[in-house]
Amino acid sequence: MSTKVQVTRPTKIELARLKRRMKLATRIQKIVKDRLSILIMEFLQTVKECRSVKEKLLVDFREAYKALSVTTGYHGYAFLEKELLASEMALKINSYTRNVAGVRIPVFEMEDTATSSVRNTLDTSSLVDNSAKLSRECLKGAIELAELQNSLELLGAEINKVKRVNNALEYIVIPGLDATIKYLTMKFEERDREEVARLKYVKLLIEQREAYAY
Repeated sequence: MSTKVQVTRPTKIELARLKRRMKLATRIQKIVKDRLSILIMEFLQTVKECRSVKEKLLVDFREAYKALSVTTGYHGYAFLEKELLASEMALKINSYTRNVAGVRIPVFEMEDTATSSVRNTLDTSSLVDNSAKLSRECLKGAIELAELQNSLELLGAEINKVKRVNNALEYIVIPGLDATIKYLTMKFEERDREEVARLKYVKLLIEQREAYAY
């Protein structure tokens, strides 16, 4: 059973004010539902992308591990360590945010500085280049996965907040206003009927008094 809204004075002005609140609450609920639909669609899309990136990242890790094993077996640990130290590069990640239905979601992009940092020496083989390339792909995939997982956390938290607001409007605010409006409307209609009956009775008394006067 819905709880009626507390009304200080049951007047028709108050009833008109409650009707305006009812219209506003209904309009707000529609906006909240639309926003909730957008957030849920974005959440489901992000889940699909996250699963796809995870699967691709696992494949990339396997390929990178195979390439690194082949490179190590062909050149040896000492040579590979020397090449890794020579081609060491600074990792730079650019970040910005995008707006999804009022939620600020971070976006990460890795700046590819490997091309300018890797040494082109006579000792460098295609095996080392291939291992470095696959390793960079793994790093990009890990950064993309971190971005998607962060997006899922933010979207999930916002969806829970919007759901609570929608439930409060749907099950508390709007039913309470509706019950109060119906109660006041019935009360005023009953009062109007009593007033009409009273006026008819007064009119009848006046007519009877005028009849006796003659």
